[in-house]
Amino acid sequence: MAQEQVQVQDLAQQQKLTQTITKQQLLQAQLTELPITQLQERVNAEMDDNPALEISTEPADDAAYSETPDTIETPETFEQEERQSALDAALESIGRDDEDLPVYHGGMSNQEEREEVVYGQTESFYDQLKNQMGMAELTEQEERVMEYLIGSLDDDGLLRKPLHSIADELAIYHNVDVPEQQIERVLRKLQEFDPAGIGARSLQECLLLQIQRRKPSNLKALMLQTIEDYFELFTRKHWDKLQQQLRLTDLQAEVLIRELRKLNPKPGTSLGEVVGRSVQQITPDFIIDTQDDGTVTFTLNGGDIPELHVSQSFTDTLKEYQTNKDNMSRQMKEALLYTKKKVDAAQSFIEAIQVRRHTLIVTMQAIIQWQHRFFEEGDEALLRPMILKDIAEKTGLDLSTVSRVSNSKYAQTRWGTFPLRYFFSGYVSAEGEELSTREIKAALRDLIAAEDKCSPMSDDMLTKELAKKGYPIARRTVGKYREQLGIPVARLRRS
Repeated sequence: MAQEQVQVQDLAQQQKLTQTITKQQLLQAQLTELPITQLQERVNAEMDDNPALEISTEPADDAAYSETPDTIETPETFEQEERQSALDAALESIGRDDEDLPVYHGGMSNQEEREEVVYGQTESFYDQLKNQMGMAELTEQEERVMEYLIGSLDDDGLLRKPLHSIADELAIYHNVDVPEQQIERVLRKLQEFDPAGIGARSLQECLLLQIQRRKPSNLKALMLQTIEDYFELFTRKHWDKLQQQLRLTDLQAEVLIRELRKLNPKPGTSLGEVVGRSVQQITPDFIIDTQDDGTVTFTLNGGDIPELHVSQSFTDTLKEYQTNKDNMSRQMKEALLYTKKKVDAAQSFIEAIQVRRHTLIVTMQAIIQWQHRFFEEGDEALLRPMILKDIAEKTGLDLSTVSRVSNSKYAQTRWGTFPLRYFFSGYVSAEGEELSTREIKAALRDLIAAEDKCSPMSDDMLTKELAKKGYPIARRTVGKYREQLGIPVARLRRS
């Protein structure tokens, strides 16, 4: 009987230990996922809740790290455009390359505009959309899909990534097995969010979503007919032919064109206007600098987060109580339990902060090593194929941990500010060869630019030509990449 009681007690202790470890791991995972601005809020909230957590009197230096091609050294110290102009620009870019695709949320793509980024706290593009989720009726699984869709939007507020890729990423990296049809249903709900046009997969769909929110009228019907049936005439600005096809008077055509020009091809920039600028305000988690000799250094942004330690008075009180525990009153024992709980919580939080710091450091070190040539020259074409698994294997971190770091962090570089997921891009051919999706898209773009405009190549022909150039990808993939580049099908490219 006594032996059974001992076994039960041992089992209870083991279960308690397992629960403690799991709780600590959960805390570490939560803090690792937070970008610097949200981490600051979490630290402040924790200090308000736990009096045993105090600010150290000696401020800690930010962590600075150096990376060279061969080794890693660790030193001791670590606004909106006019919509008409925007629409004109979007129309002119159809059929060309994707140079206007964004490199960071809420910003624009060219170097001059990248430098206009404001670093400071604000409600982010992602947060403003996520806040609208509370008003949508979503299941737990749909919420996870919705969050991923929002995180996959580009700076214009459009979804350039095909749904089958999103389904694969959810299954592989987030253990969410959901069919494309359900993802599309969630996407339709996202497209009901403000501003109108958000979540569209093309310029045409973006404009249609905005028109559909208008009150019923003859003008609305004409606008829908224009975008649905005469989109090519619209994109080419063949207003005379459009007027002839719709049988409109000069006045009617003028009104129609004027209203169409009011549509916003980049609804994502509207969210930036809420905070007073069309450029999204973000705070980089990493500051990366490239020296002339090729050395890449980076600093982990510590923000306004102070160095934390456990209150000495709480520690002394705990020692005193433990020394005199045999002579304690009930009230003193309750005080001991309270003190111990707060000290343990403070120690766990400090440890989780340290684990987060270490995780971010080793992840960025691995990314810089892998993409060193890009950080040297800033040329997107130099980005090597890289997936989450590559960094997980290089760092020894869990795949989900690398995903948490890359999904919500930004890096300020000499060439602009980028979300970490920008550096992840790869395609594996049937033969197992790893290729860069950007490299394939560039080759596809070049093929279409050089084709006979009187007899443009079909997706099948493009697939064969890409294979000849060493890019053996499927026809379906070619079609998806072409759509992502904003290039129409062959019959619409004929001139």
